[in-house]
Amino acid sequence: MSAPQGSSAKSDNQPPGRWASEFSAAQAVAASADYSDLCCADGALWWVEFRPSQGDSVLMQYRDGHSLRITPKGYAVRSRVYEYGGGSFCVLPGLLGPDCQVAFVNADDQQIYLHCPATQQLRKLSKNPEYRYGGLCADPLRRRVLAVEEAHLPGRVEHRLVAIGLDGSRQVLADAADFYHSPQLSDEGAQLAWIEWDRPNLSWTRTRLMHAGLDEPGAITTQQTIPGGDEAFQQPQFDQQGQLLCLTDRSGYWVPWALAADGSATRLPSHAADHAPAPWQQGVNTWLALKDDWLALSWTDGGYGHLALRHARSSEERLLAHGYSRFRYLCSDGQALYCIAASPRCSAAILRIDLASGALTRLRGDDSSLPADDLAQPQRLLYLSEGGETAHGFFYPPRNSAQSPTQAPPLLVFTHGGPTSACYPVLDNRIQFWTQRGFAVVDLNYRGSTGYGRAYRQRLQGGWGVVDVQDVLAAIEHLGRQGCIDPQRVFIRGSSAGGYTTLCSLIAGPQRFRAAASLYGVSDPLQLRAVTHKFEADYIDWLIGDPETQPKRYVERSPLVQADRIRTPVIFFQGLRDAVVLPSQTEQMVAALDDNGVPVHSVTFADERHGFRQAAHLTQVLEEELAFYQAWL
Repeated sequence: MSAPQGSSAKSDNQPPGRWASEFSAAQAVAASADYSDLCCADGALWWVEFRPSQGDSVLMQYRDGHSLRITPKGYAVRSRVYEYGGGSFCVLPGLLGPDCQVAFVNADDQQIYLHCPATQQLRKLSKNPEYRYGGLCADPLRRRVLAVEEAHLPGRVEHRLVAIGLDGSRQVLADAADFYHSPQLSDEGAQLAWIEWDRPNLSWTRTRLMHAGLDEPGAITTQQTIPGGDEAFQQPQFDQQGQLLCLTDRSGYWVPWALAADGSATRLPSHAADHAPAPWQQGVNTWLALKDDWLALSWTDGGYGHLALRHARSSEERLLAHGYSRFRYLCSDGQALYCIAASPRCSAAILRIDLASGALTRLRGDDSSLPADDLAQPQRLLYLSEGGETAHGFFYPPRNSAQSPTQAPPLLVFTHGGPTSACYPVLDNRIQFWTQRGFAVVDLNYRGSTGYGRAYRQRLQGGWGVVDVQDVLAAIEHLGRQGCIDPQRVFIRGSSAGGYTTLCSLIAGPQRFRAAASLYGVSDPLQLRAVTHKFEADYIDWLIGDPETQPKRYVERSPLVQADRIRTPVIFFQGLRDAVVLPSQTEQMVAALDDNGVPVHSVTFADERHGFRQAAHLTQVLEEELAFYQAWL
């Protein structure tokens, strides 16, 4: 009889943290395919599929029960506008001719290409190598594509809203703001909406909703700013009657509103909960206006996602997709609702939900290969932090059916990036890799995370490196008091902003951790502030303060400056093409710890950017991280 995948055939009586498992790092990485930019067009379903085994992103089409790769060989679909991309393709249906065409942003040169899947014809629409594009929106009536354009010019970066004709022509629609996001056309093509904002505001702190009228050739004839205050708009769209709708957090949560030109606004029926994450990327649809005054809404309650149909007039609600706990990229063909969803057993799936019956069909994505007895399930964590404030997270106990635990497990703390982001109670094979080996894992949504309302999200303003760290240490204390972990064997890891929280936690709790891992993590906020890209140029000031008026904070909260206070062994992972956290930060931090006699190890990848994508590298990270932790168990 063979052992189930994910366990060893026989318990080896090893302590937690050293359990044997057949669920390898390579398997954990291979099972981590993801999808984005889901849309319905030309009688088919389209999406971008990230393939870890190849390290690329390809455009896929689903029609009549069959899926087909659309991206031409040698091309990958990915936008790098604002460095985080999104909205990397749009479909121009066959009304332009006998065949539909797809406009996509090619990953290598960031240019827009026009591709006809039927004839395999491919040509470049944009030809300026200093420009990038994202947030693509089809304007088939005018034979053009709307996009956010990012121009990298000598000494500056400019953003504009542009229209790129299928003949290669270019028209600037708006260029007065610092940033643009999410252009959307009404069905008849006579109205255009978008989000814009100026520095020092951020896309989740304060933005403007713009509404414009277009003439027949597509020029803007009228334009107005929808009245708003200290609020952040996102995901504008038009219903079938041409009414402008948008999410805004003026009520304390991102919920849908109907907005009129005279400034009047009507909140649409919805729960008092966030109906979207922070808009780091373009093209994300977490809600949708349907026919006959129905809305498709997804929202987060206590960290768990929900999906429902809601009638805009009667408030009738029909819950959908039970068992799933995260929903993204909603779209509809009029007969069915489609979305990218995830659950504690499935990291990503494409679902079809019949609008009439609610019947669900999974079109793409598989459940975990781990048997139920080997799968660690998320448990909601609600605990008190500094000042009696509440913090959130998810706890995963160790799980391996071939092992018989005889002692409290070591704990591995996950600190998510962003930091204005979140973790979710869905299958993460990295977490299963650790719980299979006897580690308990706590995945934290420290104060400042998204999904819990504006006030919780804003809590990190001025408090980065303090508030998040307080929540890390309080979570460890809470789990220790509950008897869930061995508080003397705690490890911590984080990527990007999470790497900063990780390093700051080593300073605040010098005797708390056995070892740590920083994946392309921030080591010195002041250096990051000096070289970071435009989209985040004011983010550090928002998170910590103006260094001209708050210089002491940058000394106290710099892991590099405070490196002599770190005594915990650390392993670093860094991509050498990272444009967000430059490799020099990691190099300086490694040198400082090494000079202080702290055990340190550094792993670099010459061809990785901010966030690793190649399967071999992702596998290596898990394997080396495990070996490093086990050396300090």
